[in-house]
Amino acid sequence: MSKGQVAAVAIMVGLNALDGFDVLSISFASPGIAADWGIDRVALGVVLSMELIGMAIGSVVLGGVADRIGRRHAILGCLCIMVLGMAMATQAQDVLTLSLWRVLTGLGIGGMLAAINAVTAEFANARYRNVALAIMVIGYPLGAVAGGLVSAWLLTMFDWHAIFWFGCLATAAFLPLVWFFVPEPVPFLLVRRRPDTLERVNRLLARCGHPPVDDLPPTTREEAGASLADILRPGLLATTLLVTFAYFAHLVSFYFILKWVPKIVVDIGFPPPEAAGVLVWANLGGAIGGGVFGFIVQRLPLQGATVAALLGSWIMIALFGAFGATTLTGLSALAFVSGLFTNSAVSGLYTIFARAFPTHVRATGTGFAIGVGRGGAALSPIVAGMLFEAGLSLAMVSTLIASGSLLAAIALLFMKLRMRG
Repeated sequence: MSKGQVAAVAIMVGLNALDGFDVLSISFASPGIAADWGIDRVALGVVLSMELIGMAIGSVVLGGVADRIGRRHAILGCLCIMVLGMAMATQAQDVLTLSLWRVLTGLGIGGMLAAINAVTAEFANARYRNVALAIMVIGYPLGAVAGGLVSAWLLTMFDWHAIFWFGCLATAAFLPLVWFFVPEPVPFLLVRRRPDTLERVNRLLARCGHPPVDDLPPTTREEAGASLADILRPGLLATTLLVTFAYFAHLVSFYFILKWVPKIVVDIGFPPPEAAGVLVWANLGGAIGGGVFGFIVQRLPLQGATVAALLGSWIMIALFGAFGATTLTGLSALAFVSGLFTNSAVSGLYTIFARAFPTHVRATGTGFAIGVGRGGAALSPIVAGMLFEAGLSLAMVSTLIASGSLLAAIALLFMKLRMRG
């Protein structure tokens, strides 16, 4: 791993951290929005889901774009979309307008997730690929932790609009970083060959501190007949369906913790800044869990470790509701352990995406799985809001929502994983 490769992966970690803040900015802002506009839990659940719907569309559509025009161009375009969405959210005066801008922000985030997963896998070498992917994934909770701390500070001086302004400026700051330090990776250049591909590959190798090559490797039969539709054809169809369902089901559980923790803590009787602090603990647990998971799968089977993390997620989310504490310490501890298992499972699923799909459809397959899977993310806060409004207790809602992680574990048990470089 040269300095150039490490730099590219580090920027992908930063972009995922940015995604973590941008997605959860609405969670940090939700208590203030509910108070300002006087909306109930059902309406708030809809607002919380809007960027997730945008992410679902963006992942499917823009994931394919990244495989066609390049990872770098796709990331830059997504950043511009996110900057616009975050800026315009500050101008919203009602639920409908805010929802539309959150959908736009989600479009950018969804395309970003598909592209950065592919870039990380393609810049990392074979020895450190699993670790690099795991570290990329923990960028998400790290961004949420930093965002939670910043949000808690901002909420002591300003209202919820300041959270979106901060996200807008942080997103814009990544545009020059990607422009100057993230070229197209070699595997993508080899799949999308042009007359000057050898020259482009050697420029990139020199930039990363590696010696040049005299010739390009021959095009494989798989690459010669490559199509973005390959993810839905025999050979990849079963993998695509199983990883997509597993991601969908787990995100139902995952986003219950991320989206509803601040509101649950406020409803117990704590002020919004302290509620944001509990969510910080959930994401801190996620960051630690994802990092540890990356080193575990250096020695243990990826698929088995991911199933174990999903089972841990199922148990802990159910316990969060069943033994919900009334002190900040107790709430923070439960949120921390829940975040540890839920994000470890996400780390495993993202690594599976990168290793299960070949280069020519890596962003497409990842984008499809993320996009459809985000349907589970979008459903989670809406369904939870409806269950709460129906009078179900926190324990019952948590138990029902936690079953998504269990179903995801069962799906992965039926999957035969073929690792790819």
